[in-house]
Amino acid sequence: MGFVSILSFAHQLIEARVQPGEIVIDATAGNGVDTVFLSRRVGSAGVVHAFDIQSQALEQTALRLAAEQPDSDVRLHLCSHAELLERVPQEQHGKVAAVMYNLGYLPGQDHAVTTTASSTLPALDASAQLLRRGGVITIVLYTGHPGGMEEAEAVEAWAAALPQKEFQVLQYRFLNQKNHPPYVIAIEKR
Repeated sequence: MGFVSILSFAHQLIEARVQPGEIVIDATAGNGVDTVFLSRRVGSAGVVHAFDIQSQALEQTALRLAAEQPDSDVRLHLCSHAELLERVPQEQHGKVAAVMYNLGYLPGQDHAVTTTASSTLPALDASAQLLRRGGVITIVLYTGHPGGMEEAEAVEAWAAALPQKEFQVLQYRFLNQKNHPPYVIAIEKR
């Protein structure tokens, strides 16, 4: 029996904290895997906000939702995750149960289009504001592409600077894997 994968670990953290009917965010929709996961978790009474800057990502997410979770309330936002505060309705601020990030590039698409610290850090600030007490942010970091290591270092510094009285921060990673394995940083609001 091996350790839990990085993505499975992020999902377990969310499963333990998110209940049906809650509000959640997929800050980097990509191919829709996390959006569908979140939609299943909150059920038809919950709301999922899914963000991506690439229309093909949201198209793929919509197709996946139609096939796997057709009765869900998912709001697709074609914009940067840096716009979370503006796009999530004011009445939902402070009520978000979870925010998921998979940083890097959209698998199977242009690897030159990536997340960067310049948009990710403001998005993380917004996520921390949107989160309810007991809510969680999961950030899966990929460092093997150009700019990935710099973004990861900036995210780590941001997370390490969060006030301990308000947030718990952990990191889960495999230390002896080659080729820049992904890892996760998770933040729980106290």
